Amino acid sequence: MRFMLLFSRQGKLRLQKWYLATSDKERKKMVRELMQVVLARKPKMCSFLEWRDLKVVYKRYASLYFCCAIEGQDNELITLELIHRYVELLDKYFGSVCELDIIFNFEKAYFILDEFLMGGDVQDTSKKSVLKAIEQADLLQEVRAQDSEEEEEEEEEYPGAGCPPSPGHLACRPQLPPSRH
Repeated sequence: MRFMLLFSRQGKLRLQKWYLATSDKERKKMVRELMQVVLARKPKMCSFLEWRDLKVVYKRYASLYFCCAIEGQDNELITLELIHRYVELLDKYFGSVCELDIIFNFEKAYFILDEFLMGGDVQDTSKKSVLKAIEQADLLQEVRAQDSEEEEEEEEEYPGAGCPPSPGHLACRPQLPPSRH
């Protein structure tokens, strides 16, 4: 796979993942051209098309188009299945994914894609396995956020407690809470 795009019916790009080095200028041109071609097609038309030196496989889910560009020898039906699998993963994670989920949680959408595909090739076909990896990453993120909050609370209670020792420098000496006699 060369790249994957997610865009709305209005032509707004929501996610892009490139698996081959391409200049920004060329990417923008390719995205613009491909969106015009796909959006101009009728709903009953085939989801495969030849474009430039690539084959394009796309599928519309609700208001989003999922579009992949593949090499000439790659299988279109497998690519269509990969698109569907990615949508299933998004659905499982977000609970019936919609465009707003992608907009406001784009980092999660990229993370799910990266767990599923690596370098344009399938990394893991098991939905359970991919979702478990995402769940573990979310858990780790929560633990780190809690640790960070606890450190901030400690800093508020004992300002300067995290400073390196510096004899004679009052700002870095731990200040104990006032005694209550």
